[in-house]
Amino acid sequence: MSQVHVSHHPLVQHKLSLLRHKETDSKKFRELTKEIAILLAYEATADLKIEPFSVETPLEMMEGQQLKQTIGLVPILRAGLGLVEGVWEMMPSAEVWHIGLFRDERTLRPVEYYNKLPISPTVDVCLVLDPMLATGGSAVATVDILKEWGASQIKFMGVIAAPEGVEHFTERHPDVPIYVAAIDDHLNDDGFIVPGLGDAGDRQFGTA
Repeated sequence: MSQVHVSHHPLVQHKLSLLRHKETDSKKFRELTKEIAILLAYEATADLKIEPFSVETPLEMMEGQQLKQTIGLVPILRAGLGLVEGVWEMMPSAEVWHIGLFRDERTLRPVEYYNKLPISPTVDVCLVLDPMLATGGSAVATVDILKEWGASQIKFMGVIAAPEGVEHFTERHPDVPIYVAAIDDHLNDDGFIVPGLGDAGDRQFGTA
């Protein structure tokens, strides 16, 4: 489980509790999702490589630091879109590539319906974004796609995970670290995380 990172930051936990509340409306839900994404991105990018470059301050020249690696954000449509804006605010130069997967409600398995990745990788680090790591099926399928594409470094960033999803994901991709705000108790018979927060996509887009 060394590849699984659960944020214990007080601001993350505070905002997550508000996000879970059933009375939180779509506008506030989107705002909280963005804010949590900013905080989680800070933790998920702590090991990015940097390189020196010269900076001229108002007083003199100095040696500063800049990112050496290029970043790609890969939101899993549609719920993953809610995390993009927050991460983008931290890394405005990041590229965004969308992968569309939906969960077959009968089999609970992911079905790909959209993929516009370029022919070969254009970034050094891919950050897969999806608020919920439930069964883990969509996240596993997305990482499968990225590895086949040729991505060399991949991380998963979400809000809430289920133990079942974490186990499935780490079994299939033990080299891909997971960054989340919480690991909840279990999945129910419908594949929803409990206690969770309901359907993240529906709550973001007001389609519940």
